[in-house]
Formats: sequence, structure tokens, C-alpha cells
Amino acid sequence: MKRLSTICFVAPLLLPAHSVRAQSVERLSLKEAEERAVQNHPEVRAGQYAALAAGETVREVKSAYFPAVFANFTGAQAPQDTRIAAGGLNNPTILGRFAYGFAASQTLTDFGRTSALGASATFRADSQQQDVTARRADVMLQVDRAYFDALRAQAVLRVAEQTVSARQLVVDQVAALASTGLKSSLDLSFARVNLSEAQLLLVEAKNDEQASYAKLSAALGASQTATTYELADQPLPEAPTRDSAALVASALRDRPDVARERLAEESAAKFAQAERALWFPTISLIGAAGLTPFHQVGLTNQYSAIGVNLSLPITNGNLYSARRAEADFRTSAEQQNLRDLENRVARDVQLAWLDAQTAYQRLDLTNELLAQATDALDLAQQRYNLGLSSIVELTQAQLNQTRAQIEQATARYEYQARIAGLRYQIGALK
Repeated sequence: MKRLSTICFVAPLLLPAHSVRAQSVERLSLKEAEERAVQNHPEVRAGQYAALAAGETVREVKSAYFPAVFANFTGAQAPQDTRIAAGGLNNPTILGRFAYGFAASQTLTDFGRTSALGASATFRADSQQQDVTARRADVMLQVDRAYFDALRAQAVLRVAEQTVSARQLVVDQVAALASTGLKSSLDLSFARVNLSEAQLLLVEAKNDEQASYAKLSAALGASQTATTYELADQPLPEAPTRDSAALVASALRDRPDVARERLAEESAAKFAQAERALWFPTISLIGAAGLTPFHQVGLTNQYSAIGVNLSLPITNGNLYSARRAEADFRTSAEQQNLRDLENRVARDVQLAWLDAQTAYQRLDLTNELLAQATDALDLAQQRYNLGLSSIVELTQAQLNQTRAQIEQATARYEYQARIAGLRYQIGALK
């Protein structure tokens, strides 16, 4: 009867959690979560489109290597002996005609400016590709953290459910003993207070679990946040290495954001080289050909011409000098940004390594804490049953065990999240 009353009391408290789980349960492993996020997350998709746009910029720049051909249709009519006397330096004679033809131009050389612009655009496109990889790493880190946070919330919920069940059993036992006069009503009051605290913990644990699912859905790039997940537990990683210097070297070599910044610096340097080439001449080949079926007397029915044009800048109000100086300054700024990023990467790797070391040490400490708290609870229960201690000692032992169970679950998944963060910092998560 006591066990039946316990089940009847606890079942309404546990029913909401199970009913929520029955709504829409989706099985998900960590690898599946990472793959789904990489495919669907809008941050990754935005980076991919930006990389495609940067690739088109390379084609735009290199189009200067190919000839440009235009079709022209021209008609003109003016009174006889008309001359344009004002408005510019041009051929003043207007000849009435209607003509159509083609005009073409081909740059022969600009002494390296187009080549430098093409190299700058290529480096910029490669930088955007590294940005896509960096976005993938960011998204995967968010997924890993949300995944382990959801596992921790599920573990805490299980602890809360077990705590409510265990404390309800104590309330039933104390109530039965108090009805026979073997225990006081004060003991029953303490037991009920202890049960109420466990019920509050259960309510908070349920809320944390649902909140963790919403965060995981957002990390996956899904708009729906009401999904309940059945997550596969992950094995504990090995202890982090003791050589942090090797991790820093790996990060500077493999981090996509570092590679992105290096390519951006090279792109800026090439663009500065192209801006210096503004003062060089440009040599172009131009030609035109067509027909004039309606024309004044003296014009032929066909026309064609070809020529070479040399364009040499003389002065433009220091425009080219300012553009060259601007490009040089931006190159220097990119170099300093790269140095700053490398310094921050070294710092972040060191901090992530220390966090992982601390989280690993907490694993054994929390296991030992739980074992000690469980032994203390067993002794307190036996002492209370024999009448050698008060209910206060028993409730305190129960509280210590609950805290130790939560600390153990937190330490396990916190360590896995820290290892994911360390892998991200060294460029292994991508």
C-alpha cells in the first residue's frame, strides 16, 4: 500500500514530462546533428553564397584579358553645309547617313595592373572559402555545446525524478511511523519540506530540458523549437594533452579564421600592387567595321579601321597617389589584424586547454563526491531507522547526495563540451 501511494503521488508529477516527450520525439546522434546543422544552418549558407559571389569577382577582373565587341546602329541627318561651332573639340562636319557595324577593343597590356587585380580577387575568393569553413566550425561548436547541454539537462531531470521518488518514500515511511507514535510530527514536517524541495527541483529540471531542446533546434538551423530529442550519449574523450605549445602551433596552422586573415592580407598586398600600376600606360588595339547603305555622296558603302591606342596618365589631382597610399595603409592594417588574431588564438587555445584540464580533474572528484555522499546517506538512513539521529541528519544527507548526482552529471557533459571547445580552438572542428 505504501508503494502504491507513492506511485499515485509521483505519477502526476512525472506525467507532463513523459507526455511532452511523446509529442514529437526525434532520435539524434552528435554526428547527425553536426551534419544537419552544416547543411541547413543559414549562417553556413550565407557564407557559401558570399564565397560564390567572390568567385564571380575573379571572373569580372579577368574579363579585361578578353576582347570587347559592340554592335552599333547610327543615323544622322542635318541641313546641307551644317557645321557644329561650339560644344567641344570634335569633328564639326555632320554627314547624313544610316549605318550599322561592329566595334571591338582588346587590351594589349597594362603592365601588370590587371594581373595584380586578378591575384587580389583570387586571394579574396579563397579567403571567403576559408570563411565558409570558419562558419562551419562555429556552427558545429554551437551544436556540440547545445547537444551536451541537452544531455546534461536530461541527466539532471532523471536525478530530480529519482529524488522525488526517494523522498516520497521517506515521507510515506515517516508518516506511517508517526501514526503509531514512533516518530514525531516534526519529523514528518521535515520530510515533507524535503519532498517539496525535490518537487521544485523537478519543475526546474523539466523547464531546463525543454529550454535545452529549443537551443539545440536553433543550433541545428531549424525554425521549429518544440521538438523533443532522444539523444545518444557520447563516450568520454581521452585526457587532454599536456603540451599546450603543440596545440597553439596546430591552431595557427589549421584554424580557418587564421587562414582567412592571411589570405585577406595577401589580397590587400596584391591590390596595393595594382594601385601602384595605375601610373603605368595602357596599350589597346581597337577596330571598327560596318555598312552605310544610306549616305551622302562621297561616302563608301563599307567602312573599316584598326588602330592602336596608348593611354598614359599625366596628372589627376593626386588621385592615383592617394589611392596607392590608401591601399598601402590598408595592407599594413591587415598585417596588424593578422598579428592580433594570432595573439588572440594563442590566448584562446591556452584558456581552452586549461578549462579542459580542470573539467577532466572534476570527473574523478565528482565521482568520489557522489560515492561519499551515497555512503553518508546509507549511514544516515540506518541511524535514523535505529533512532540514533534526527530527521535533519537524514534530510541533509539526501540533499548532499542530490547535489553530488547533479555535479557528477554536470561534470561529465561539461568536460565533453570543453573538449569540443578545445577542438574548435585548435582548428580540428570543421
